[in-house]
Amino acid sequence: MTWEIAFVLGLLLLALLAFLWEKYPPDVVALAVFCTLLLTQVLPREKAMAVFANPAPITVAALFVLSAALVRCGALDYLSSWFEKAAVLPYQIVLFLLIALIAFVSAWINNTPVVVVFVPVILNLARKMKLPASKFLIPLSYASVLGGSCTLIGTSTNLVVNGILVDRGEPAMSMLELASIGVPAAVIGALYLSLAGKYLLPARESLTSILSDEERREYLTEAFVPPASPLIGKSLKSAGLVSARGFRVIEVVRDGVAITVDPEVTPLSEGDRLVLSCRPSGIARARAMPGFDFTAEAGLEQIAAHEGVVFEGAVAPNSELIGRSISELNFRQRYRAIVLAVLRDGENVREKIETLPLQMGDILLLMGTPQAVAGLRQGDDIILFDRPPLPSFSLHTRIPLVLATLAAVILGETFGVVPIEVGSIAGAVLMCLTGCLKPKDAYDAIEWRLLFVIFGMLALGATMQHTGAAAWVANNIVSGVNLFVSGPHKPMVMLACLYLVTMVLTEILSNNAVAALMTPIAIGMAAAANVDPRPFVIAVCFAASAAFATPIGYQTNTYVYGIGGYRFKDFVKIGVPLNLICFAVAMYVIPTVWPF
Repeated sequence: MTWEIAFVLGLLLLALLAFLWEKYPPDVVALAVFCTLLLTQVLPREKAMAVFANPAPITVAALFVLSAALVRCGALDYLSSWFEKAAVLPYQIVLFLLIALIAFVSAWINNTPVVVVFVPVILNLARKMKLPASKFLIPLSYASVLGGSCTLIGTSTNLVVNGILVDRGEPAMSMLELASIGVPAAVIGALYLSLAGKYLLPARESLTSILSDEERREYLTEAFVPPASPLIGKSLKSAGLVSARGFRVIEVVRDGVAITVDPEVTPLSEGDRLVLSCRPSGIARARAMPGFDFTAEAGLEQIAAHEGVVFEGAVAPNSELIGRSISELNFRQRYRAIVLAVLRDGENVREKIETLPLQMGDILLLMGTPQAVAGLRQGDDIILFDRPPLPSFSLHTRIPLVLATLAAVILGETFGVVPIEVGSIAGAVLMCLTGCLKPKDAYDAIEWRLLFVIFGMLALGATMQHTGAAAWVANNIVSGVNLFVSGPHKPMVMLACLYLVTMVLTEILSNNAVAALMTPIAIGMAAAANVDPRPFVIAVCFAASAAFATPIGYQTNTYVYGIGGYRFKDFVKIGVPLNLICFAVAMYVIPTVWPF
């Protein structure tokens, strides 16, 4: 082992630990790795910068734009509206149809927007069938993952692996090459989920279950602290407002800005406006409290009490809310709604939520007027769960153009007329030129953080190849297998080991990062064993997407985690058998279709 190999393996270990620690975002970790490689020059600078010439990231970005155009024009809304009619069918049939539909759609466009669009549909469908939404949401996510494994463009992971293959001088994957393994896995997975889902999927309540029936019917009103009020200088607790019956103070607005309040310490000031949430029986009690004035300054007309609608929404992918706290966003003034609670990682948060940086997939329990709900529904930052999205009639006439463009990109790659990176970029530009998508919306649709993770991990993978670290790891794996297995079964055992390692890593790390790191090792293992690298690369490609056992293994799993009120063990319970099913399918199909 040379010092370069030791350095690269040490850097790899540090990167994996940083991903697991989650103190820094994955894109920051990936960029830190890239900077380290540039500064140390373990990888020559020209080779490090060459990762930006890899076609995979720009192809992924362009496909994000095409997916966004398909969603924005309302094509998925028509599908979702049609699917609501399935509520009259038995649960198992509905679940199988859902998985089949989502898998087919996810095979051609990015799976995250598919899940985002269908979540409100599923919630509405569950209400009609009088079943908890948790009986549908995990299968929704799993179906998008299974469908994405069927085509080259189904998931960014496939494109990353294909980009590395091309860089290594290997033949590129065809559009439908992965269908040989993806379609059988999707069909068997759909049968498993539809038959076992009724028994393995939990019956979980949504976030609104933390409120009583009376709490769900509350009214919002504002109280003004007038001059000479006995409340001036007192904290909410000392003024008796923390434990008051029938109403509660949920926000204090000072000089037009909602302030962070410690109920035991922060003193009230003249002119403060207290936003009160009152139960019907508590409105009169609130008005009778001394020190409040329910009329505006200078004797203007009375501040009206509005019935507060309690509703739920999830922080959308690429939302402007991500990484910012409620107080930093000035949430109430911006959205005219108040955050009552946050659900994250299966746990309800109801204290100090003002300073909690929001994350993708956080479930917000909100209260606001019907007008505030309508305003939030028109934005892209929060996905509301109260009803399915309305069709986008303003752009529905352009659905044929968007579908034709996507079909042209797919057919161009399938028949070798136009490479996927060229076709996808041309299609994305066409969407902007024809008005199907505004340029700003196109840029917003791209998951830039994911792209930088890919760039950073491609650089690390290239370094492993350049220094011989990938070959060193591969040779040691092959030597270890030789100690226990010999003869014609050796490649099969190596394939199984590679698949299982990739599968475990992708349950806890970014699937794109795992693909970028394991593909060079897979190629090295094939070279050390003197066999064709294709089956090993296919195994990495499939295993890097087959993340079912944890809510953090895949972005769509994380997204439905909070919405369905799931716990970590729910994914383990139903996901591990599906992992084993996919492993069995891979071990049978890969050597058959791609012989050693």
